[in-house]
Amino acid sequence: MKIDPALLEFAKSMRHTATDAEHFIWQILRAKRFMNLKFRRQHVIKPYIVDFYCHEIGLVIEVDGGQHGTDDAIEYDAERTKYLEALGLKVVRYWNHDVLGRTDVVLEHLWSVCTELKNTSL
Repeated sequence: MKIDPALLEFAKSMRHTATDAEHFIWQILRAKRFMNLKFRRQHVIKPYIVDFYCHEIGLVIEVDGGQHGTDDAIEYDAERTKYLEALGLKVVRYWNHDVLGRTDVVLEHLWSVCTELKNTSL
């Protein structure tokens, strides 16, 4: 399936404008540093661009700022999650302030999700 070059270009530009929380979590996930899993950032899963994606275990990680708290965004995110889950993917969401302020809790949760997915994909 051919991906729209404009979507790829937009994903690439998003990599350069990451939030502090996205940048922070990428430093943990990149280069197989987390559980030896390969993550991609700003990855296109047509028609969406997800923050982080691990193909091996079918995991999408979204790191959300305050703009995701509006009614429209909540509805859009729910629709998007439903679409991704219909593809067989697991979607987890973390708030920016939790990634930066409660890192241990976020990483503990992420570790348990990845462990569960690794065990079910064996």
